[in-house]
Amino acid sequence: MLFGTAYVIAMSGAMIPGPMLTVTVAESARRGFWAGPLMVLGHGILELVLVLALLAGLASYLTRTDVTNVISVAGGVFLLYMGFNILRDLKLGRLSLEGTASSRGGDRRMNPVAAGILVSLSNPYWSFWWAAIGLTYLTLAVKSGWMGVAAFFSGHILADLSWYSLISLGVSAGRNVIKPVVYQAVLGVCGLFLLGLGAWFIGGVFIGA
Repeated sequence: MLFGTAYVIAMSGAMIPGPMLTVTVAESARRGFWAGPLMVLGHGILELVLVLALLAGLASYLTRTDVTNVISVAGGVFLLYMGFNILRDLKLGRLSLEGTASSRGGDRRMNPVAAGILVSLSNPYWSFWWAAIGLTYLTLAVKSGWMGVAAFFSGHILADLSWYSLISLGVSAGRNVIKPVVYQAVLGVCGLFLLGLGAWFIGGVFIGA
């Protein structure tokens, strides 16, 4: 029950558009299929650390205003950075279906595992989810011991892996049939979305203050 319900709830969250989905699309278009699974690996490493921290009593800190404000500002800056890099590389002609980085520019892209960690951290709603829904599930899972926690966590991560692997497969396969202008348009939309999302995260802190 823990495994199945954790899978369904995590899948419903994974399918909602956000930074993780946007960066997965962009990186899959750049790198190919393995970008998605590798990003989920980074995401999963971070969530495993968070699960252990929640079990140790971190939950009360995730709901503090000062903590969420720091996450929002730092995350917003990171998303602005990623969005700017995508748009800059498009303008400079560094992105193509044959390879993102030109031979004269070198490959300066972020490792997808690191991207999975940082993109997850950049989203304040990720910490909200874990402080509410995730912690509730952990409370139920702990009653069944470490097997219960493992069932919950594996269901949660497998949902992310299923969805983002499917996204990566679709985008990477599409690279063989889509036109370069469509490819660049997709990356351009991803870059603009990340810029808008980053500005929204940062603006929410100062407007709220």
